[in-house]
Amino acid sequence: MKMFIAPMACLALYAQESKTWQDPSNHRVQFVTVEEGVQLEVLDWGGTGRPVVLLAGYLTAHAYDEFAPKLAESYHVYGITRRGFGASSRPESGYTAQRSANDVLQVLDALKLVKPVLAGHSFGGQDLSTLGGQHPERIGGLVYLNSAEDPTLSLADYGVKPADGSKLPAAMRESPSPDFSSYPAYRAWQLRVHGVAFPESELRQMYAANPDGSMGRYLVSRNVRDDMFAGIRKPNYASISVPVLAFLVLPRPVEEQVKRFGPQNDEERAALEQRYAVDVAIARRHERDLRSGVPTARVVELPGANFYVFLSSGTVLVREMRTFIAGLR
Repeated sequence: MKMFIAPMACLALYAQESKTWQDPSNHRVQFVTVEEGVQLEVLDWGGTGRPVVLLAGYLTAHAYDEFAPKLAESYHVYGITRRGFGASSRPESGYTAQRSANDVLQVLDALKLVKPVLAGHSFGGQDLSTLGGQHPERIGGLVYLNSAEDPTLSLADYGVKPADGSKLPAAMRESPSPDFSSYPAYRAWQLRVHGVAFPESELRQMYAANPDGSMGRYLVSRNVRDDMFAGIRKPNYASISVPVLAFLVLPRPVEEQVKRFGPQNDEERAALEQRYAVDVAIARRHERDLRSGVPTARVVELPGANFYVFLSSGTVLVREMRTFIAGLR
């Protein structure tokens, strides 16, 4: 009997946990079929005016649950969760950059969106570059959310020597272990360590909920992530003929980092400065590549911003996107 009671108690706790939490973001959820047996989750935050479609990378569209409503004050905002993630289908194949772009196009067709602005983060930048080059007649503009990068490059391609991680200041090498005791606790850890935190709705898409309310296993298949990386392509910016706005994260000025991380000797400071040089070289190479292919692109630099710019710099993003979109045909 005891062996039966424990599982039932766990199920009861799980049911209570699932029932009490509700996604606070004001969006409508629908599913769009992009090929036989494959449906993508599409979030609709409402709003009026030109459609804006948010594309995530290795996250789901719920990553934008706090950012999208700010845009919805001026535009009709949607978000797409790519295949293999969250509530979208998880087929065995279809994870190349080209197939991902085709999926997005299928969603645009299904929703009958006219000249939408596409905004993509991380792998979403691959979608932007592909669609902007192949289907400019369908797109109003592209917004790279720190995603105008060439994932085919190696560190050697940036012409800079990597920093010796073992010589960095202790504060740069050490990171407190994540707190998986609950979703709010994990968000608090993210905010404390990284300065930003994913919406709880996103965490619940990415991690299973344990019966006691703690966070369980990571739900994204490693095969999906590996297949996405295997299917990356070099961006052909020169093929893009639609307006482009790009946000570019730069590291904090080196003196600010010295104050923050407190190197204890010349060796640690040299390693910190070399890490800074690497970060700057990577960002500047991405900027040069984009400007070379799209000379008219507007690039907004964000020194010290988080990689997830829509979490750390939402106010700047909304302001710049409004100006950019106002100038579109």
